Amino acid sequence: MRELKILYIAGDYPKAEYLSLLQSQPDDDGKAGALLALDEINITGKFIGFSFAMDFIALKRGADVVAVAKQSLDRDSVLVADLNAPDLLALANAPAARRSLIFDIRTSDDDLRQERCARNVFHILPSTAMRADALGQYLAKKGWRRWFVLQGPSVEDAAFATDIHRAASRFGGKIVEARAYNYDAGSRRVDTGYQQIATQMPLATEGAPAHDVVIVADTKNLFGDYLPYNTFEPRPIVGTQGLSPVAWHPAFQEYSALQMQHRFELVAHRKMSERDYAAWLAVRAIGEAVIRSGKTSPIDLAEFMRSDAFGVAGFKGQALTFRRWDQQLRQPVLLASALMVVTMSPQDGFLHPKFFTDTLGYDEPETKCRFAQ
Repeated sequence: MRELKILYIAGDYPKAEYLSLLQSQPDDDGKAGALLALDEINITGKFIGFSFAMDFIALKRGADVVAVAKQSLDRDSVLVADLNAPDLLALANAPAARRSLIFDIRTSDDDLRQERCARNVFHILPSTAMRADALGQYLAKKGWRRWFVLQGPSVEDAAFATDIHRAASRFGGKIVEARAYNYDAGSRRVDTGYQQIATQMPLATEGAPAHDVVIVADTKNLFGDYLPYNTFEPRPIVGTQGLSPVAWHPAFQEYSALQMQHRFELVAHRKMSERDYAAWLAVRAIGEAVIRSGKTSPIDLAEFMRSDAFGVAGFKGQALTFRRWDQQLRQPVLLASALMVVTMSPQDGFLHPKFFTDTLGYDEPETKCRFAQ
């Protein structure tokens, strides 16, 4: 029996702060999805002489990722990286990880797929550009072409807003105004904080030119959830809140996803998050590559995953494959509200000569990834 050991490495970062008490981030976010996938690939692997194991490394807050890699990695390692962008880049560029195969399950940063791409990193979650394009296609299909953008203060908010501008130019949208929202309500958990944010929403959206939809860029959950029903004009809310582009949603049930949701709930005793799905998909991709290629070397697996022979089932109606030019997993993107998946992009009518999913994000002629040259 041949064994492949997968290393799951997770950073210790501040948890997301939500406005609603109904939202929370579980302690095993991501890890639960990886464990489910590990059980699944072992069921298949045992019939052809493969077994899979997983070790977990939990980084302490502020830990040196390079030092941890030097101490923990073998010469050839396969890693699932639940790391933010700086730590992921440090790991990818560490001498101990040069021959490793790293699956990024946390970031959506465009620059990690563009100017700062790394040959040993494969990206699972949709990029920010893919998410914005998924939303832009749907708005174009609905005929909602006048977009009012309300942007929060963070760097991630600016990145999403930039990609919304790019999507407008690609799909016929018009940004009637892009407005910054920088108001700090202090403590949002007390009455005064709640009232300050809620009463700010009409003021923040007052006086905007005629628009069909409000696109919010609020990745830190500072104000976006208060926008529905509080805008000065009655308009749909889309973007990081409202109708949002996501890789996975607990309400998604098409293409046998309902069975997947049930399996996860049986083992994790909660709903599957987007990061759980990313971790599950990364481990399933590893298992699929090993079982179909018969190889366990990270270099061989990476080469197989770039080939036309690779594909992994992700409950989205088609085999999911990696783009050769930036190693981004091409996949449909769900557009979902709090309780319901509304649609899935690419939308009908948006065509591509090879992969419809390549209408989302940066296509090969647009790439700035250096190893693609």
